[in-house]
Amino acid sequence: MKVRMMLHFPLIFLLMACGVFGEDWNVIYENKSICAPKGSTVNLTCTYKYPEKLTLTDTFWIMCEKQNKPEDIQSLKEYSEYKDRVEYFEDKEKKKAVLRLHNVTENDERAYCFRLVTNTEGQKWIGKEGVKLAVSALQVKAPQLVLEKQTVNLTCETTCSLTEGFIWYKNGQTLTIQSETLQLQSERSDSGRYSCAARGHEHLPSPAVSITVMYHPQNVSVSISPSGVIVEGDSVTLNCSSDSNPPAEISWFKENQSSAVGSGQSFSISSFNASHSGRFYCEAQNQHGSQRSASVSVTVKGVWNIMYIIGVCATVIAAGFGLFFLIIIIIMYKRKKIKNNDSQDTDNHLNGSQDIEQKK
Repeated sequence: MKVRMMLHFPLIFLLMACGVFGEDWNVIYENKSICAPKGSTVNLTCTYKYPEKLTLTDTFWIMCEKQNKPEDIQSLKEYSEYKDRVEYFEDKEKKKAVLRLHNVTENDERAYCFRLVTNTEGQKWIGKEGVKLAVSALQVKAPQLVLEKQTVNLTCETTCSLTEGFIWYKNGQTLTIQSETLQLQSERSDSGRYSCAARGHEHLPSPAVSITVMYHPQNVSVSISPSGVIVEGDSVTLNCSSDSNPPAEISWFKENQSSAVGSGQSFSISSFNASHSGRFYCEAQNQHGSQRSASVSVTVKGVWNIMYIIGVCATVIAAGFGLFFLIIIIIMYKRKKIKNNDSQDTDNHLNGSQDIEQKK
């Protein structure tokens, strides 16, 4: 019996090669190759036909590399790495079959073939070549550090050709650019984390890359603490603020002096006296440039000067109150004088009336 079976197999393959059985068998794949983003779901589709005199009992998808080893040919669902990720769909009337593979990875990169099995011994068929699946892991290629106003291109790189187009994200927010390359003019606001995704697979973005825009110091200014009048013996602190990336190194200068008088964000003078008075400024510098602040005047006021100012202010206030009371007194005096005059006129009138009556 075994000898007879061994004779049958070569004979069947010979007949298929000569077209006796092969003329009515065929598998046509919708695509010869497919590129899919890593983690996505992909559909491999084919149509098929087989001799009408045969009855189709089973169809399934296999790894094409197994087709030359009949003992190794089995459905993808039989493999542990595929069984939970594979679905088969088939329309027997239209003779159309679909392999749906979920969560694809680089390990899934291979060719997949469609297999037909009939109720007649030896009457099976494999659609050769199959569909070659390539899996792309997206990544953004871009410099991490860029200079302000420098033109920079960010590229969404793939290991195979994706035809759906691309979507870009900055800090998780969708950008309007939908091409493979994102071009920036490198403003300070462009600093952030960028990623890309294939259109239709927005839930599978690439790992984000950080871009930092570098620029020279700007908006350098000085503030004084305390901000009021500085009395001899006070402690005075000058603070320098600037906007730069990376942070700037600060140096302090006093006008008419050639060398720096201090360094760091703050410059303090304890027990301030007249010899410290002058005009001070700071200079901020990093590897991309420098900028100095406007000069500020720091002048000490002596204790006697302060007392003099207080005395003058007190005198002015006292004089003001004195003038106010003088005006009140004058007003009251005038009102009293007017009242007395009115009373005198009334008495004269009454006396005149009495004289007239007496003459009568």
